[in-house]
Amino acid sequence: MSVLVILMPARSRLSARTAHGTAPSSAVATEGLPFALSNDGSHIDSQGRAPAPLLPKADTMVLVLADADVAWHRVTLPKAPAPKLRAALASVLEDQLLDEEAHAHFAIAPRSMGGQLAWVAVVHRPWLASELARFESAGVSIDSVVPISWPGDQAHGHFYEDAPEAAGSAQTMLCYADGEGLANIRLAGSLAKTWLPGMLERPARWTATPAVAAPAERWLGASLSVLTDLERAVQASQSSWNLRQFDLAPRRRGVRALSALGKQFMRPSWRPVRLGLGALLAVQLIGLNAWAWQQRQTVDSKRAAVGGVLRETFPQVRAVLDAPLQMQREVDTLRAAAGRPGETDLDSLLAAAAAAWPEGQGATTTLRYESGRLTLGAAGWSNEQIGGFRDRLRLAGLAVDAAEGRVTLSRAAVPAKAGS
Repeated sequence: MSVLVILMPARSRLSARTAHGTAPSSAVATEGLPFALSNDGSHIDSQGRAPAPLLPKADTMVLVLADADVAWHRVTLPKAPAPKLRAALASVLEDQLLDEEAHAHFAIAPRSMGGQLAWVAVVHRPWLASELARFESAGVSIDSVVPISWPGDQAHGHFYEDAPEAAGSAQTMLCYADGEGLANIRLAGSLAKTWLPGMLERPARWTATPAVAAPAERWLGASLSVLTDLERAVQASQSSWNLRQFDLAPRRRGVRALSALGKQFMRPSWRPVRLGLGALLAVQLIGLNAWAWQQRQTVDSKRAAVGGVLRETFPQVRAVLDAPLQMQREVDTLRAAAGRPGETDLDSLLAAAAAAWPEGQGATTTLRYESGRLTLGAAGWSNEQIGGFRDRLRLAGLAVDAAEGRVTLSRAAVPAKAGS
């Protein structure tokens, strides 16, 4: 499944802004955006820059936000129903927000539960909503929005070059994240040097962009791995995070909703689930085949037993094709040879009809017998008489069909038992 990872430039904070706090010109609308196309979700197959309308098509579209555009807060998640959870989060984080509550968009860490500590990502809502709207107007449907880094148990430090503001020059930045939080600090200041000993005390993964790898390695005093911005973005796209929550959650219906679920299921983070379902399906198929084989063996053994009874009882039968039918024919032959009537013979059917004959009706005027069916004339019979005749014969195991002044008697079929 192909994945297009779009790296969103950091939001400008010094340019002129509209009443909603967003810059009047958007990188989505005016500049080419860095992108990476991956056919497996983990390796880059092609990359480049393109305006939103000219971005390549892919099964899944992922927008990756810069470090500076996401703030992180660790709170006890309120136990509130889904429709009221956003308002409950705003109340909990009211004293920690640097902007108005209406301008804050919240996203909760994956697999978080109410009443437990959880990380909450906060993004400038008007800016993110406007960028998503511009993507939609350009025909690009963003499936998920992920942060390029986030707090976690595994400590990670990444050195990168900050984009220059106005006439200023670019500065080397360090993004450091661990289980306690995430911080973006400048290497030029004293704060980074103060934090360095504490950061080196614990195992961490250190990376840097190619432009700052050499000075960052000297400053750190340890080796690190080179990681481009797009490579880092592709790694981030494999996480379980999705900032499109609450009112910014994608709204899809019908086929698009099923397609979105399919895309989510095929993401690399769902690979263990896919493997588990595949293994479960394989076990079920093996179990069904084993059960079918066992049932087939049981049926074959019963069929062989019936055939053995037929050969033992009637040795003259050479080939067993339909044991019950052949056995019935042999029994009928023996009964006929002994001069005894069978259940469907004329004598037996006449005796049953005579026993159930309606009172007040004279002898029948017509009689016809063929292949175990006896047809008698019943002209002038009322519906009540026909019903009573049928009910009395039903107790004897006979079926009665009435039509055009005639009644036809035959042996009622015995219902087949389940599983036979």
